Amino acid sequence: MLYYTGMSILLGLVVGAVIFALVGVNPLEAYKVMILGAFGKPKFISWTIVEAVPIILTGIAVAFAFQTGIFNIGAEGQFIMGSLAAVIAGVVLHLPSVIHGIVALLVGIVFGALWGGLVGLFKAKRGVNEVISSIMLNWVAFYLSNYMLTKAFLRKPDSNYSFNIQPSASIRILNEWKRSEAGRAVLKNNEFLRGILNPPIHWGIFIAIIVAVLAWFILKKTTLGYQLKAVGFNRFAAEYGGIDIKKNTMISMAISGGLAGLAGAVQVLGVSQNIGLLAAQQGYGFNGIAVSLIAANHPIACIPSGILFAALSYGGGKLNSALKTPSEVINIVIGIIVLFIAMPQFMDWIRTRFASKKEKGGEQIG
Repeated sequence: MLYYTGMSILLGLVVGAVIFALVGVNPLEAYKVMILGAFGKPKFISWTIVEAVPIILTGIAVAFAFQTGIFNIGAEGQFIMGSLAAVIAGVVLHLPSVIHGIVALLVGIVFGALWGGLVGLFKAKRGVNEVISSIMLNWVAFYLSNYMLTKAFLRKPDSNYSFNIQPSASIRILNEWKRSEAGRAVLKNNEFLRGILNPPIHWGIFIAIIVAVLAWFILKKTTLGYQLKAVGFNRFAAEYGGIDIKKNTMISMAISGGLAGLAGAVQVLGVSQNIGLLAAQQGYGFNGIAVSLIAANHPIACIPSGILFAALSYGGGKLNSALKTPSEVINIVIGIIVLFIAMPQFMDWIRTRFASKKEKGGEQIG
């Protein structure tokens, strides 16, 4: 599968080069702009990491569900619920620094888990397809978030945004130090450090790495992971072996939803510091699906996959200013990469079907 992924990325970049050529842009120059735009300066590296964190976490959420035979297309709604809950905790609660951030993160995880658990509950108890229920819950979360911003305790007066979280709830790295007199003096004289810390760099990337390892460990090294995967591979065989299908379905979706909720909490506590009225879905959950597919649904592989996705998106955003090229071209490249990743499975299916028909034809001749 790693071979398929590598070839898919390469083929996607090749097709992207053809598209660049068709719009009159030198492909090598375009990719150079993208690479330098994502990694050319310390500030760009930090922004690429900041962009990657939420989609790494939603990618892990989707990958975890995929590994257990469930297609969690509701990571977007779970992300929204996690961000909403974390902002409420960050605004309303009064706790010491560090503890406040941890509590807000946990609240985001719990609300995301509850939202994902609903999908598992509907599937386990009533046989509702998880794709349908999770899509519907995406929109419920969307409008619920907007509704909560009509409440006076949360919405900033004469604004479409919530109050900012309290500084004690922030998970930005060296946030207070950067605003201190000593911090400003150090950053003024150190261009590299200033570039690294200028974006809202936060603890999310370390959280994402820990979560990826934990998700892999649960799936590969624990009894729970064995049961969850057994249910995904063959529900009937798992049930025959004494595994509670309904319980494990709900657990799988609750864990997946909790991870997506964590992504939302990390984003608001580390980057935006508030939430606003949503005019459209933000796309973090849907981008997480692409990250998971590129990573072949492997939790740890979601880290480089998410960084690649973020680098293409963030670096591709500079194509317009540098080469007067529509940055939307990069979305086509990402889509083609995902398409090629899906194609080997389709091609294997065709090969299998063709081989079976050939065998049947040989038997009939014999």
